Order: sequence, then C-alpha cells, then structure tokens
Amino acid sequence: MMRPTNRFSPEGWLRDVFASRAVQQGQVIRRQKRDIEHYAGMPLFLREVRERGFQAVENRDQVVIFCNQAPIRRLT
Repeated sequence: MMRPTNRFSPEGWLRDVFASRAVQQGQVIRRQKRDIEHYAGMPLFLREVRERGFQAVENRDQVVIFCNQAPIRRLT
C-alpha cells in the first residue's frame, strides 16, 4: 500500500513538479523562483534538475526548465 506523500515537503513538491505531463513528454516547464526557494530550496531543486539530465535558466523571477537533454541555443 502506498503511503500518501506530503505535497508540501521538499520531496513531495519536487515529485509533483517532475511528475507533470510536460516533463514526461520532454517539454518545457517554468516555476517562479520564490516558489522553488519556498518549497524545496534552490540547491535541492537544481540537484534534481541535474540528476535528470535537464537544464534550467533564470530570467527575473522565473526559472525555465528544459525537460530533455537537447542542447540549448540562444537565438539573440
């Protein structure tokens, strides 16, 4: 029997973020920096991103996560 997870624990929050359909399909997701810092902490979040082979960029208060291992090329 599976135990319910605490959504608001860092591990539960990360599990929810990376269980989304967009992540499973290798698309792009974004989260507000303050939410990442509040729910998981940036070091733990970035470790999870790296362990999955993903990349993330920050712009102002948003973090964009590329949920695949393709290279990122800045166009401008």
